[in-house]
Amino acid sequence: MVNEGVLGLLLLCLGLGSIAAMTLTGVVNDRYGSKPMIIAGCIGLSAVLPLLSLAGTPAELGALLLVFGASLGTLDVAMNIHAVEVEKASGQSLMSGFHALYSIGGFIGSGFMTFLLSVRFGALASTVAGSILMLVATFFIRPRLLQGGQPGSGHTSVVPRGIVWLLSLLTAITFLAEGAVLDWSALLMTSAKLVTDARGGLGYMLFSVAMTTGRLCGDFIVGRIGDRKTMYWGSILATVGFVLVATASLAWVAMLGFILIGAGASNIVPVLFRRAGAQTVMPAGLAVAAISTFGYAGILAGPAAVGFVAKLSSLPSAFWMLAALMALVTISARRVTL
Repeated sequence: MVNEGVLGLLLLCLGLGSIAAMTLTGVVNDRYGSKPMIIAGCIGLSAVLPLLSLAGTPAELGALLLVFGASLGTLDVAMNIHAVEVEKASGQSLMSGFHALYSIGGFIGSGFMTFLLSVRFGALASTVAGSILMLVATFFIRPRLLQGGQPGSGHTSVVPRGIVWLLSLLTAITFLAEGAVLDWSALLMTSAKLVTDARGGLGYMLFSVAMTTGRLCGDFIVGRIGDRKTMYWGSILATVGFVLVATASLAWVAMLGFILIGAGASNIVPVLFRRAGAQTVMPAGLAVAAISTFGYAGILAGPAAVGFVAKLSSLPSAFWMLAALMALVTISARRVTL
């Protein structure tokens, strides 16, 4: 059994590996394109995943998580850069659909591993099976990927510039809000005695379903009303959702709030990634890497920030803070979609 201190250090290793790789991937991608980075990330994940089940000490596990996080960060940034390139080449809105499939893939992957472990397949055998499937998928997609890249462009920094600063901040806010729902929704529901402990996860489940559904419909919505209105009205819905959750005295009100948060926030991040690819202050690959890094930092900092506010005041007060942050997204919608 791993105590909380060791677990925190292990998660820190995973986060540091991811963030370091995200910053480097933007620079490498700018020169060589997203295709080799996607392949490298997939191979890295496939190689390290089974090794995680064999780690004998926290130090070994931490080192492996550092490499795993680096592979994950590389793949995350490269996939989003490639999504921007594919969307530009097609002339259609596709980003929301890509993010929806990411969510669906996570659900299928966790269900697949749960099934294997439940039938006593074993941790090593289960992770090897997952790695094999990833390698097969990598082999299948390799010839179908765009090369991209700008050889010799000379750009070496993913530090945000100009409008990318605002895009990065809004991405961090949105990811922070999503992470807070994941980590704190059950406690908020149960501590307010809105639901029993056994049903504490209902809020996050409804949030996840609403977000995935919203992203599946997102490309159609963006095609009809555009990036600005999608971001504006989506953030308003999410803000109202957080207010409902923070003030709810009935379970169904809180449940409605989580649905609104998921539906409203579902297409904000896809719009932000699209705008990062469209701006001209920085190369698209570096801009996507910058906002990805800030977004991941938001996920890491979110639970701690909510916990800090909750300790000083209360958990509902922390959700009021999230509502205020989402309101900043509403205020900024026009600026980032000019």
